[in-house]
Amino acid sequence: MTDLPSFDDRTDFTDADRGFVATAAETKITGESGAVVWDLEWYAFLDGDCPDTANPSLWRQSRLCAKHGLFEVAEGIYQVRGFDLSNISFIEGERGVIVVDPLLSAECAAAALKLYREQRGDRPVTAVIYTHSHADHFGGVRGVVPDGADIPIIAPSGFLEHAVAENVYAGTAMNRRAIYMYGAELAKGPAGQIGAGLGQTTSTGTISLIEPNLSITETGQEETVDGVRIVFQLTPGTEAPAEMNFSLPDRRALCMAENATHNLHNILTLRGAMVRDPRVWAGYLTEAIELFAGRSDVLFASHHWPTWGTEALTTFLTEQRDLYAYLHDQTLRMLNQGYNGAEIAEMIQLPPTLARSWHARGYYGSVSHNVKAIYQRYMGWFDGNPAHLWELPAEESARKHVEFMGGAEAVLPKAKAAVDAGELRWAAQMLNYVVFDDPDNTDARDLLAKVYDKLGHGAENGPWRNFYLQGAAELRGDKADASLDTASHDVARALSVEQIFDSIAIRIDGPRAWDTRLTIDCHFTDLQQTVRLRLANGVLVQTHDHEGTPADLTLTLTKPQLLGMVATRSHDGVRSEGDPQALITLLGLLDTPDRDFNIVTP
Repeated sequence: MTDLPSFDDRTDFTDADRGFVATAAETKITGESGAVVWDLEWYAFLDGDCPDTANPSLWRQSRLCAKHGLFEVAEGIYQVRGFDLSNISFIEGERGVIVVDPLLSAECAAAALKLYREQRGDRPVTAVIYTHSHADHFGGVRGVVPDGADIPIIAPSGFLEHAVAENVYAGTAMNRRAIYMYGAELAKGPAGQIGAGLGQTTSTGTISLIEPNLSITETGQEETVDGVRIVFQLTPGTEAPAEMNFSLPDRRALCMAENATHNLHNILTLRGAMVRDPRVWAGYLTEAIELFAGRSDVLFASHHWPTWGTEALTTFLTEQRDLYAYLHDQTLRMLNQGYNGAEIAEMIQLPPTLARSWHARGYYGSVSHNVKAIYQRYMGWFDGNPAHLWELPAEESARKHVEFMGGAEAVLPKAKAAVDAGELRWAAQMLNYVVFDDPDNTDARDLLAKVYDKLGHGAENGPWRNFYLQGAAELRGDKADASLDTASHDVARALSVEQIFDSIAIRIDGPRAWDTRLTIDCHFTDLQQTVRLRLANGVLVQTHDHEGTPADLTLTLTKPQLLGMVATRSHDGVRSEGDPQALITLLGLLDTPDRDFNIVTP
């Protein structure tokens, strides 16, 4: 194919090495227990030639992402890269240093700050900027900010609400799928985990959060922080629901957060999230070009390596903009011709200029699943075919498919023939039916695991590879346990009372609660507010209207006591009046989320 980037183009490698200062002498980053949460040598094998167990394009991207150390971006601007999935940036001010996006884990952020200080002096942290509401951009904050420090913590409007809600409401399921998406539990190596496209993988340390105290509420808002002039651009609804870019006009530098990185990003991340809006995303990239590109000499971001030169960064932003706009517009064009998401994903092709650009490759998001996400955003899960309106659930469907095809003993030879013919996608579908019909069929599990290995080894997309290989591991009996909890104590403390009660409501076992009726008033002495909880028809509703009727139980407590009560189901220290059985009944109706549910087996 002619519309592929040239492997002879070494620009990315030159840019990824540019400004290198030093890396850490100690390669292992450990937590309090001594467990390794990150190792800089995990991906040393990528220095070798690409094996036949990896897509050469993804191997190339992973080599670039695995470069680690402190890098100078511009005068007074530094990044530590390769210490986590994301980058941490340091902007030197008059008194100290402003930290931008302090990684996912406190341990990794502390190690990055230590490296920076070893090379640039023991400068105090004078401010923190969160560019957006994903945990890999705020979780390490307590690794760089001492307890009790009184400094600006800057974030886009809506940051806190989205940061905590995403990690609590559907956090259990998202975290489970994130294990498959990032492959953090897979063995690192040429046949195993080699990267995630956006970075290598997620660290497994301590996730923290310090609440912002300076909110960016509009594009053009200018703040002077530690003597550094910063101009912000709000970009809600792009890569994150709360996100912002910013310019350092006196240094002619532009930070694009995660809105423009060296890959096609996700419209719908495979770990799960709300579908993003590529039309809005493209629009904010156009605005960034108009506001900042011509006034910038370097562009850096929360992942990957910088782009230098006004012309080069303008081209980069323009092509990134065109990438999201093209996928959006062409998906809409074809869905209006009657094609569904799966059909469009097979038909669509990128324009040659974009297809030949390394930064437009589908290392993290893919054209295939992004197109399906755009279709989903506009049309929902139903493609209009009534055969798909009320399909059987997976296990029942599998049982009937296998029976219809003559039983597992007839399906397996056909699946083997499909594998031999290179029809791996079809083989995976057939074998998945057999596994869901009979999870104990070891022949089917083994063959499906081999198919997933082959599909993973051929994938250009990092998360696709990781999903396939982690799925193969589950089929072989090695089901990865959850090792990362994004709903940390800090995140929980940042929840509003309304969000805490929302998190309780989604844990109510509805059928068991159908016939239960109760009301509980919660008076919060620290917040000076009262909330009434009403349980009926399996639904827990919160209201500030007491309806003129007494509650079954009145609790007088603080927000921390509420969090403790939810965590332990104990109400020690909480003052109560009325029927104590109401609280016991409510807590007894809470379901326990399964952090380790199966994904590729029933």
